[in-house]
Amino acid sequence: MSQGRGCAGQAAVAIAALLMCLLVYVDGAAYTVGDSGGWSFNAGSWAKGKRFRAGDTLIFNYDSTIHNVVAVNKASYDSCATPAGANVNVYSSGKDRVKLVKGQNFFICGSAGHCQSGMKIAINAA
Repeated sequence: MSQGRGCAGQAAVAIAALLMCLLVYVDGAAYTVGDSGGWSFNAGSWAKGKRFRAGDTLIFNYDSTIHNVVAVNKASYDSCATPAGANVNVYSSGKDRVKLVKGQNFFICGSAGHCQSGMKIAINAA
């Protein structure tokens, strides 16, 4: 009989450990940029009223033959300039998932004229 109680106790400990592991690995919320309209022109207003946290994921859905997503700094965001170099994160799958870091996160479309036409967003993640 003591074996049964021991197994039950071990099972309870194992379940508790599993639940703790799951809590550690829970990802943040996922947001589809532009909602059903996807990543498109005038996307900047989409973020208004939403609260983002570091670890949340932005999902960019778009036509990859005409758009992309470029993670940039504030200067590049303000000037709509895609910086050159190896440190530039360019996404082009049409179904990109990007995790937010704490603080300011800036994204533009790198296709000619698209950023200037409003295809850019700035997200502040707490």
